[in-house]
Amino acid sequence: MPAAPRAMRFESLDTLRGFAVLGILMVNVQYFGLLWPATDYPYVQGNFDQPANQLAWWFTQTFFTLKFITLFSAMFGAGICLMLGTGEAAHKRHWRRMLWLLFFGLIHAYIFWYGDILVPYALAGMVVVTARRMTTGGLLALGLGLGAFTGLLMIGGAAIGALLGDTTTGADAMGFTPERVAELTALYQAGFIDRLPYNMATTLIFELIQLVMFSGRIAGMMLIGMAAFRAGFLTLGWSAKRYGWCAAICIPLGVALSGWQAWYLLANDFSTAIAWQAAAAQYVGSMILAFGYASAIMLICQQVWMKPVTSVLAATGKMAFTNYLTQTLIMTFIFVGFPGLGLFGQVDRSVMVLIVVAVWALQLTWSPFWLSRFRFGPMEWAWRSLTYGKAQPFKRKSEPAADQSASG
Repeated sequence: MPAAPRAMRFESLDTLRGFAVLGILMVNVQYFGLLWPATDYPYVQGNFDQPANQLAWWFTQTFFTLKFITLFSAMFGAGICLMLGTGEAAHKRHWRRMLWLLFFGLIHAYIFWYGDILVPYALAGMVVVTARRMTTGGLLALGLGLGAFTGLLMIGGAAIGALLGDTTTGADAMGFTPERVAELTALYQAGFIDRLPYNMATTLIFELIQLVMFSGRIAGMMLIGMAAFRAGFLTLGWSAKRYGWCAAICIPLGVALSGWQAWYLLANDFSTAIAWQAAAAQYVGSMILAFGYASAIMLICQQVWMKPVTSVLAATGKMAFTNYLTQTLIMTFIFVGFPGLGLFGQVDRSVMVLIVVAVWALQLTWSPFWLSRFRFGPMEWAWRSLTYGKAQPFKRKSEPAADQSASG
């Protein structure tokens, strides 16, 4: 098929980025509203005996867990390719960009939420840029290799957990007894300041875990995103037939693997003895399904009649940084105590799904509204201005020939 116009190619990046930033909230909401072990060991907290909550957990595990963070990481890598350009000045600008992202990430992580991804993204972005001169095949091979290495670490960790025996869950081993769960729940419900020391301590632990256990997958997916950008996959350079076949094969296969993983854990009452098998199925299935999702989005972007849908998603993607942080503010207000509502530990997983859908509706509405008046989202503007060392044009006066689409 003929090459897509430049503006359309960039909009395909924004569309997939918007899809990704919305999807990660379906996973993150569990970490905002419940103690973090309750995601892998749901009986720790959250009325998991109720069928609706079990269905909501299965739904999230099957269609969202690890899939959208994979897409988001790949899009970050593609954004590096798009923003880096050529020349020493562009390279220095990339480092300033990553340092400012690290600054924002540290504030986000230690003050607001331990599940932050901005810090690991900034650190990984400083590393993967060194591979910018590799061939497309080299980027893909290295990315897959790093992803496979991380997979072995995670599956091996799950296998070691089997040594605990079926009577002891990972949550029990980490000290999340019913008494400790009640204590931490009360801490979150008490207020934003009250839970701050615990959030800071948990952030440090999570960042160390991400660095040791998960950084390979983050960096690997960024490299794959760089390769996909160069290969034309993310810029509508493939034929509709090719995208269609990829989606038709990868989406059912990915759903089958991830759905089986969630069912297998439920059927075996989350036995530690089978955790490594479930982890393997989810790890592989998530990568396959993420590629299937990306293929479907690219196919949709090629359809002119889908423009009303893709343009809204693209606006959400152009404001991905702002929307990601806004999700944290909304979730913090809902689940943490004063000045928030303090509903931590009280909202069922089935209701969390509805909350996420409501946030999706809000962000899909406000993103195009905002961008009809301003060139960038608030955080995108601040990040760009700090990167360039001067305030960038903010209000939209006349549409530039090619909009700035790599929001990160």
